[in-house]
Amino acid sequence: MVVWWGTTVEARSAFARLVREEALTQAERDAAVQRLDQLRRTWIEIVPSERLRSLAERLPDQYSVRGADAFQLAAALIWCREQPRRRPFVCFDDRLAGAATTAGFSVRS
Repeated sequence: MVVWWGTTVEARSAFARLVREEALTQAERDAAVQRLDQLRRTWIEIVPSERLRSLAERLPDQYSVRGADAFQLAAALIWCREQPRRRPFVCFDDRLAGAATTAGFSVRS
């Protein structure tokens, strides 16, 4: 599994929102955070770099993605050396999924 450096921040933000919306209990949130921490020990992380930022800066115009999504997509493009060739891209956001598909990834949700 390859993920963007900010993935844990985005995930924990989503967990907090779900608790506020009462879609997750505090215990479920705690379990989700624990599972995320376990996964983090096994994945490859794409870290911030000048190349990644440069690539991410183009993506909002090119694919109509928001800032955080531009970093996610740029990290995936860095991972595959900008040659997606239908490589898998796991995503549960429609806009980002559309951008990843257009870029050439095979989106799995």
